[in-house]
Amino acid sequence: MQRTPRILWADDEIDLLRPHILFLEGKGFHVTAVNSGVEALDLLAGEIYDLVFLDEQMPGINGLETLQRIKDQRPHLPVIMITKSEEEHIMEEAIGSKISDYLIKPVNPNQILLAIKKNLDEKRLVSEKAMTDYQREFRELTMQMMGRLDASDWMGIYQRLVHWKLELERSDDDGMRDVLEMQFKDADRQFSKFYQESYPEWMAGPGEDYPTLSHRLLPERLPRNLLENASKRPVYLVVIDNLRMDQWRMIEPLLLNRFRVARSEPYFSMLPTATQYARNALFAGMTPAEISRVFPQYWVDEDEEGSKNKHEAALFEQLLKRLDFKGKSGYHKVTNLAAGRKLVEQFHQTKQNDITAVVYNFVDMLSHARTEMEVLKELAGDDAAYRSLTLSWFEHSALKGLLDQMADSGARVIITTDHGTVRVGSPIQVKGDRKTNSNLRYKVGRNLGYKSQDVFEVKDPLALGLPRPQVSSAYIFARENDYLVYPNNYHHFVQYYRDTFQHGGISLEEVIIPWVELDPI
Repeated sequence: MQRTPRILWADDEIDLLRPHILFLEGKGFHVTAVNSGVEALDLLAGEIYDLVFLDEQMPGINGLETLQRIKDQRPHLPVIMITKSEEEHIMEEAIGSKISDYLIKPVNPNQILLAIKKNLDEKRLVSEKAMTDYQREFRELTMQMMGRLDASDWMGIYQRLVHWKLELERSDDDGMRDVLEMQFKDADRQFSKFYQESYPEWMAGPGEDYPTLSHRLLPERLPRNLLENASKRPVYLVVIDNLRMDQWRMIEPLLLNRFRVARSEPYFSMLPTATQYARNALFAGMTPAEISRVFPQYWVDEDEEGSKNKHEAALFEQLLKRLDFKGKSGYHKVTNLAAGRKLVEQFHQTKQNDITAVVYNFVDMLSHARTEMEVLKELAGDDAAYRSLTLSWFEHSALKGLLDQMADSGARVIITTDHGTVRVGSPIQVKGDRKTNSNLRYKVGRNLGYKSQDVFEVKDPLALGLPRPQVSSAYIFARENDYLVYPNNYHHFVQYYRDTFQHGGISLEEVIIPWVELDPI
C-alpha cells in the first residue's frame, strides 16, 4: 500500500493558511502545521517528512536560519521557501542554501500543489540516504547486541529498530527491509532471553538499574505529574489498550500540532502481557497476586465468567488513596464508538477533576477482530498494514476529538498502554485440561504438557507476583513470535492463528511500551 506523503509546514501565520492545508489534505497529503522554526526542527529531530514548507519571515529563528539547520540534519529533504519579500539577496541566500523551490506570497493552492509534485522526486534520494544510514547503524546495533545490556540499553535498541522499520517502509529496496527484519528477529531472541533471566530479580524488588514494571508505573510516575501541576490544570491519563511503540510513532505526529512532548519514558509490561494482568496491575499499583489477596472482590480468576477488568475504577481509587491524593478523580472506559462520542459530548464534566483516567479499547478490539474477520486479515496482512489501519482509525476517532478538547482545556495529558502485541508465526504444541485458559501466548493450569526449552516456565507463580488458582497451577509463556497450540486439531489451528496479532508472552513489541507526557502548545 502506497504511503501517504507527509508535509511539514512552518509559518507564524499558519492559521491563515488553513484553507491551503485542507486543500492538500483533500489531495491525499498528510500536513503537520507548526508556528515556528523551533517547532519544525523539534519535529524533524524525531519524525520523517517528505517535504517542508518554510515561511521566511518568522520571529525567533527565521526561515533562512531554520533552513540551514534542516539541511544540516537532512541534506536531501526538499524545502520550499515561502515569503512576502521579493528582495533578490534573500532569494540568492535561499538558493545558495539548496532550497528546493521559492514561492512569493500570496500563493494559491495550485502553485503549492505544483511545487510539491516537482520536488517529491527527491524521495528517491532520501530513500538512498536512509539505506546508507541504516547500513551503518546495522553494524553499530549488531556490535551493541554482542555486549552486556541492561533494560535501558534494550529500550534504546528497540526504539532505534522501530525508527528504521518506519523509515525503510519508504524504500523500494526489499533486500534492505529483509536485513532489518532479520536483525529485529535476532534482537527479539536476545531480548526474550534477557527478560526471562532478569524478570525474577526485577519482581523481587525495585533496583537502581531495573525497569519500571506495570505495577510500579503509576506509583512512580503519577505523583510527579500531580505535584508539577502547580497551576491546578487537569491531568488526563489515557490508556490505549494494546498500543505498540510503532503504532504510537504513527499517531504521534497527528498530535504535535496541539501538544509538545514534555517527557517520553517507555516502560516494561509485566507478565502476562495481557489486559487481565497488566492493566489491573497498572491501575492498582499492585501485582496480580497482591490484588487477589488484598482486594479479592476486585480480582477475577481465569476460569470465572465475565470481564476480567471490570474493577479498574475501584482499583484506581484505592491507589490514589494510598498515594495520599486529596483531589477529585474520574474514570471512563470506552469500548465502542457510541461510548467514545458520548464522552466527547460530556467532556466538560471531566474538567472539574484533578485527574481523569480514560481507557480506550479500540486497538485491542482491532487486534482480536483481525484474528476473527477475513476482511481485516486482508486489510492488516502485515505489521506495516496493521500500523496503517491504526493510523486511519485514529485520524477519524472520537479519541482524537477527546485529545483536542484536552489540549483546549490546557491539560497535562499522559498517553500510555498496558501491553503491546506481536504477530505470531511459530507454533508450539502444549497439552492442557479443560480448565486451561485459551490465550495463545501464555497458559496457566495444572498438568500442562510442553517441552521446557520451548517456553518460559513459572512453577512458583507467587514469586513472580501471580495468583495461583490451584495449589499445583503453573504458568508458561511463549517467547519471540511463538504461539501455543493444543494437539487436538493441531494443523487447523496452526493455520488459523498464524500471522495473527497476539499478546501475553515475551517479545520486544509486547513488553517495551510507551509512556508519553504531553503539554498543550
